[in-house]
Amino acid sequence: QVQLVESGGGSVQAGGSLRLSCAAARVSLSSFCMAWFRQAPGQERARVARIDVDDTTRYADSVKGRFIISEDNAKVTLYLQMNNLKPEDTAMYFCAANRLGCPLDAFDYWGQGTQVTVSS
Repeated sequence: QVQLVESGGGSVQAGGSLRLSCAAARVSLSSFCMAWFRQAPGQERARVARIDVDDTTRYADSVKGRFIISEDNAKVTLYLQMNNLKPEDTAMYFCAANRLGCPLDAFDYWGQGTQVTVSS
């Protein structure tokens, strides 16, 4: 079982930055596709960014050029650096891990989420 714990959420004004972290317990992330998802009230969950086992990354169009997904060298922590935040980035953010490939949504393991609120 892979346990994922997010941290780093909070409240920030538009234009500000936050860095989310996702710590993995007792497992290396190097063999998983890792991703950040977000879900705002009344909206479907959506993938924001992902990093595959070969370190290739992909981003949703809405965050390209503003968000950066990365992992630490030890491959136990996933990050999401969020810059130039906008009110529409307000959501609960989840990290997720998947053993085989990078699906759009059906990941194997999920964290509990961390709230990001951006005020105008």
